[in-house]
Amino acid sequence: MLSPQIRENLKSASFIVLMFVAWEVACIVFHISPIVLPRPSAIFSTLFTQMPALWPHILQTLATTMVGFALGMVIGVALGVFVGVSRTAYKTAYPLLVGFSSIPKVAVVPIFVLWFGSGTVPAVLTALTTCIFPIVVNVATGLATTEPEMEDVLKALGASRMQVLWNVSLPRTMPYFFASLKVAVTLAFVGTVLSETVASNFGIGTVMMMATSSFDVPLAFAGLFALAFLGIALYSVFAIIEQRVCGWANRKQEFAMG
Repeated sequence: MLSPQIRENLKSASFIVLMFVAWEVACIVFHISPIVLPRPSAIFSTLFTQMPALWPHILQTLATTMVGFALGMVIGVALGVFVGVSRTAYKTAYPLLVGFSSIPKVAVVPIFVLWFGSGTVPAVLTALTTCIFPIVVNVATGLATTEPEMEDVLKALGASRMQVLWNVSLPRTMPYFFASLKVAVTLAFVGTVLSETVASNFGIGTVMMMATSSFDVPLAFAGLFALAFLGIALYSVFAIIEQRVCGWANRKQEFAMG
């Protein structure tokens, strides 16, 4: 007898498989050109056969993304705490952050190239600037929504403001923090690949640009699939860490079943 969780996972996997089967059948029935939309079988075949050549580019994109994401996480947490605990900082820094996040990152890549040249550095900076905003917003929101009663109890016991922050506010912010990480890590990939398509000669973004310029659409889709796999893998890693660190804040799974 399978457990409800296993049955739910099998159901989800079945829907994903059916989606790819429908894609394959549609390409065959409607005679869709591979240049317009390649079959999943052709994409997976290309991904398998080209993996030795793709692997260095995948590692480059992954390493660049993780460096930018790590820097963005550190800066985002620092700014989030600063904005969340100070009303003056909130009124001053938050509008600037919103304005900066509204700028299309494709517009700042040429500036990074002008400052640092083409290569890895602009990709790291683009990943950083792409993923930092959700971290700042979620950390600041978590601090701002901490129950005042809990803070009042510690203050009545003689706790300093730093002790209240460390023992109450930051732990209560963990669910918001991990939620932001799962979003930010996928955005970091977007920033990295965006920069690689504009100002790099290595990485998945570069491979996709070269593939589209030579009309090798299955290879371009193979790059997209590789990015999707990386994003899902890192999302899952942070979801597991979130469950272990702040499982107390997670709702029961039954609400999503039925």
